[in-house]
This record gives sequence, structure tokens and C-alpha cells, in this order.
Amino acid sequence: MKFNLFHKLNKPDYLLIGTIVSLSLFGLLMVYNSSVAMAIRDFGNQYYYLQEQTKWLILGLIIFILFSFIDFRVWKKLAFPIMLGTIVLLCIVLIPGIGIKALGAKRWINLGFFVLQPAEFAKLSLIMYLSAWLAGAKKQKLFSFLLLLCLFIGLIMLEPDLGTTMIITLTSLAMFFYSGAAIQQFLFILPLFGIGATLLAVFSPYRLKRLLTFFNPESDPLGASYHIRQAIIALGSGGLFGLGLGQSRQKYEYLPEANTDSIFAIIGEELGFLGCVILILVYLFILWRGFRIARRVEDPFGRNLALGITTWIGIQMLINISAMVALIPLTGVPLPFVSYGGSSLIIMFAACGILINISRFVRK
Repeated sequence: MKFNLFHKLNKPDYLLIGTIVSLSLFGLLMVYNSSVAMAIRDFGNQYYYLQEQTKWLILGLIIFILFSFIDFRVWKKLAFPIMLGTIVLLCIVLIPGIGIKALGAKRWINLGFFVLQPAEFAKLSLIMYLSAWLAGAKKQKLFSFLLLLCLFIGLIMLEPDLGTTMIITLTSLAMFFYSGAAIQQFLFILPLFGIGATLLAVFSPYRLKRLLTFFNPESDPLGASYHIRQAIIALGSGGLFGLGLGQSRQKYEYLPEANTDSIFAIIGEELGFLGCVILILVYLFILWRGFRIARRVEDPFGRNLALGITTWIGIQMLINISAMVALIPLTGVPLPFVSYGGSSLIIMFAACGILINISRFVRK
């Protein structure tokens, strides 16, 4: 089969493109709103985080445009070497002196001009490989699937990064389900991962504290439950219509990680319940367009890839928002296209660029 890197068939999904770009611009505004106090405190420049996020947004948009023109079938040939490269990066980040340690976790590699988070890259590379593998497999091999998934989970948990582990696990299981796996296989898999998640929580002191405070938020209000209490205060303060854009009080060093994992709480405080509902509807629109593309493309690899990317976006959004409204224990997961962070934003743009290219090959 011959590939044309700039092959043009149908028009791309312009509605999806416009929604993604609009959401990322909204995220840029909220990163600035939520980070003013931290930027002044740490750098003496209230625009510091805005400037950094703008650089990553521009780079992300360039990658988004480029990937939207590259024939998605090229990634099928590259899926295996990309996966191997990701495993190498996940190993390198654990090497003392190379991996950057912050907040008790070693998740980043400083490249000088950019701080790379291999776990973010792992989300897309595993989706690519599973898409190729499941498209070519006549019968799903449960043991091989579990072995590969456990390898990724094991390396990421050594950082540790429970949030990314949850996203990768749920996305991979969903892709395995989409591929036609028997229900008996899921009845075997789910208890295993349930037991694994429980053990991770019980044998890790800080995770156990988060779990206990989830069941009893009133315990340790200045310690383990402080973060979620401040998030709930922010959301409650917003009411129906919010305090107004830029008027958040919790961003003044009350709410931890206000510009990253907790940015949804700032959105709720400034734009209220109505603003949060509109934001969720925007995400649901993106998911609808993504699943619509997957349903209409005939190529098995393209279908798996579109399903995997869309499911990943949906699961990550759901985990972030659920944690902020205390439906699940807190996890360090960024809100797609909105939270501050270069690796997450750029990888998300790359994935959506691939999704846009797949939309050019759908049935009319």
C-alpha cells in the first residue's frame, strides 16, 4: 500500500477543528486568570504562565495542522518503533540525575528548551500501537494485551503517576472492548485491576490518606483534605453565574494547583454552574464528533485510532472534573486543552491532528 503524506480526500471536520481551537484559547485565558498570584510570587511577572502557555499553544497548533495533513495510515507502520521509544523514555525518566523530581514524583525530563513528560507521550503511543495490533489480530490475545498494559502501568507507577495510569488503563480496556473481546475476558480483567488499584491505595501512605479523606472530607481539613475542600469552596462560591471573569478568590494561594489540575474549580468560581455546564457540553460535542468519525471510517486501524483518541479525551476530562466535584479521590490529571502544561497540550494537539486527518477518509 502506498502512502501520500499530503493526500487530500474529503474536507476535514471543520466543526471539530473550530471547537478544539476555541477551547484551547479559552484555556489560555483561564491559565492567565488562575495563575496571576503564583506568577507574581514565583517570578515577579504576572504574565509568566500566560507567556509559557502561549508558546506551547503555538507549537501545538503547528503540530495540529501538520498532523492533520499526514495520512493517518503512516502511523500504523510507525506504531511499534514509537512504542519502543516511549518505553525507553519512561525508563530514562527514572534515572537519577536525568529525571526531574517535583512534589514527590519523578515525571519530567529537562531537554533545555522544553520539559518533556514521557507519561503524556505514552497515552498516544499506546493508543497507536493497540490500534494497529487490534486491527490486524484475528483473535484478541488477552495475555499479550495484559502483558503490554502492565509494562506501561508498571513504569508509570514507578514515577509515580496514578492519574495517567488510570487514563491509560481505562482507555486500553475500552479499545480492547471495541475490538470485539468476549465478555468473559472482561469478567476476568476487571477484578484484577480492581484488586491492583486497591493495593496501590492501601500500600501508599499519601494515596491512602486521599482515599480516607474522600470518604470523610471533614477529617484533617488543613492536611490531606485541604485540597478538595478548597476546590469545593471555589465551586460553591461561584453559584449559578459565577463571581465574574478574573474575580476568583481561591486562586490567591488558597487552592493548590489552581492553573493545572484544579483549573475547573476556578472556572466554576468565576463562571458559575452555567459556565461549567457549557464547558462540559463543549467536551461532549468533541466526543460526539470523534465517535462520529470513528463510526464512519472504513479502515480498521483508523477506526481504532479514532475510538482510542476520543475515548482518551473523554476519560481524562471525566477524571479531572469528577475529582474536582469530589465524585472520586483527587488525582493529578490535567483538563484537556485547558490546564497549564506543555507536554499535555502538545500531545493532545498531535492526537487531534491525527483525528482530523482520519475525518478526511470517512464515508460521505
